[in-house]
Amino acid sequence: MMKDVLVDGARLRYAEAGQGDPLVLLHGWPESHAAWRHQIGALSLSRRVIAPDWFGWGESERTPRLSCDYDSEVARIGRMLDALGLDRVDLACHDYGGFLGLGFVQRHPARVRRFAILNSRAHSTFSAPYYQLFGLHSVLPRLLTLPGTGWLNRRGLTRYVRNGSFDEHRLRTYLGFLDTAAGRRWYAHFWSGYQVRVRPELAAGLAGIECPTAVIWGDRDPAIPIRTAEELAARIPHATLVRIHGADHFVMEERPEEVTEALAAWLLRE
Repeated sequence: MMKDVLVDGARLRYAEAGQGDPLVLLHGWPESHAAWRHQIGALSLSRRVIAPDWFGWGESERTPRLSCDYDSEVARIGRMLDALGLDRVDLACHDYGGFLGLGFVQRHPARVRRFAILNSRAHSTFSAPYYQLFGLHSVLPRLLTLPGTGWLNRRGLTRYVRNGSFDEHRLRTYLGFLDTAAGRRWYAHFWSGYQVRVRPELAAGLAGIECPTAVIWGDRDPAIPIRTAEELAARIPHATLVRIHGADHFVMEERPEEVTEALAAWLLRE
């Protein structure tokens, strides 16, 4: 069931299913709650699953009134939980969602019962080609307002259509907002607040994460290498590493059964 809630005066759209202890699923770039479509049903058998379209993505509001710098976005997770009436949650995050989620669990440990992170830049950054690409996005965001931005983004993600992560229709749904001038202006706004640099404070805080943690990773991700996952698993005290052999970046969509199984096992940990 899709619902709406206001956070920071902006409309957040989210999927909700099931009953029980709350489980929040945060997606990454350039997806929506639908990135978790294969997991929501199974996980809702034992949890109240809440999967938002993060601000600017999917059907949530795209507004330049909301700053997209890191500290603002991390703090906004807490205000989202407040708006939903959630005090303490299990939190599973992919990609950009994992980058934000890692900051949130470090800053607000009392609000996270369990933490899972999947194929995310996390405390580190991207491999060299992607570092340069996304760095260019953040340095020259005005280029993203040009009409060809949607086509270029879809073309850049065709490998994930070929490997079965999603089909052409799903990709068009994820990136359809880039076919409008207003959508491209928001996209430029998002990247103007984003930084590709390594954040040493996140690395320093890994040892302080005390909740049961699952690191779930497709090990053939060209943008974020498996060594990032290995570092997370080694430096977070109660972390386990689930390596999805041969999987790429959008691991929940490419290898849904294995990810669902790993998340179900994580939810049983105390």
